[in-house]
Amino acid sequence: MQKAKTWVKRIGILTAGGDCPGLNVVIRAVTKAALHSYNIEVIGFRDGYDGLVRNNFMTLENRDVSGILTLGGTILGTSNTADPYRYAVKKDGSVVIKNMSSEAISNYRRHNLDALIVIGGDGTLTVASKLIKDGLNIVGVPKTIDNDLSETQFTFGFESAVVTATEAIDKLHSTAQSHHRVMIVELMGRYAGWIALYAGVAGGGDVILIPEIPYDISKVCAKLVERHRHGKRFSIVVVAEGARPKGGKLTVSRIVKNSPEKIRLGGVANRLAEDIEKMANLETRATILGHVQRGGTPTPFDRNLATLFGSKALELVIDKKFGFMAALKDGHMTAASIKKAIAKLKLVPADHPLLLAARDMNISFGDVI
Repeated sequence: MQKAKTWVKRIGILTAGGDCPGLNVVIRAVTKAALHSYNIEVIGFRDGYDGLVRNNFMTLENRDVSGILTLGGTILGTSNTADPYRYAVKKDGSVVIKNMSSEAISNYRRHNLDALIVIGGDGTLTVASKLIKDGLNIVGVPKTIDNDLSETQFTFGFESAVVTATEAIDKLHSTAQSHHRVMIVELMGRYAGWIALYAGVAGGGDVILIPEIPYDISKVCAKLVERHRHGKRFSIVVVAEGARPKGGKLTVSRIVKNSPEKIRLGGVANRLAEDIEKMANLETRATILGHVQRGGTPTPFDRNLATLFGSKALELVIDKKFGFMAALKDGHMTAASIKKAIAKLKLVPADHPLLLAARDMNISFGDVI
């Protein structure tokens, strides 16, 4: 097959932020299309923006992306702390924060890159927007299991996380029923409850608690007691890590000083378990799924979506649509402004069809019994 002619000779690619299933699929799609159809050289930077700052890279060939379609994680590695504009550097035995963006820009130019494809969520794309202002040609690919990035219907990794979470809820059903317990499963979702909503409904959750709807613990308990009174001797509560009681605070597990997201959430399930046992007198157990949701093989849907995103990102580079990211809207691939995508998080609206359907089925969201 004859190679298509293009002005692009060499591009860079990196994966930053939290890992998720499907990252390797994007790397594969970009690299294979670039090499096979356009004869474009692809430079992969290791460990996200850290590789761009340190000039830690590898030249990607067909052999490097062969056999990675089903692999979770990323062959390039990633980092959610290596912001070039707030880069942690050790000096005299302590850590200081420095602006290392000039090094990142210098390494971009050292490789004579025509463009850089950045794969990540809102934090990663926020850094990308700064580099764009500083003169770099950047195209984005939206990635987050939280599905909270605006301007795209879905992000890859989300469905894989929902499948993992749903399978966990399915397994909790049998032990909850056997021991006549309330089982709480805590899922990821710092500000947005998409995973909890989709997995909670798919897994038959009786109570679903999400960040968008602060819960009333008395109404949660009333719902569980009502089920017990009607002979339903077990219940499943699905809760996003960012869920909080009305007038209350988020449940923080620890503080990471040098991270862009200093506050790490976790433990709301344990807090709920204590409250339910105390107020409803029902035996309760908590399970925190944690990083299991980020791992494993991407689902067929996510493989196809990530492939489409990778292909679209390369198309955007060739068309010189810098400052844009690949996006899914109304079932079609399109370009969306990175600036708009990071302007606000995509939260679960009160009138979302799945949420309304759940309410119709008497699933509680902690605001009514």
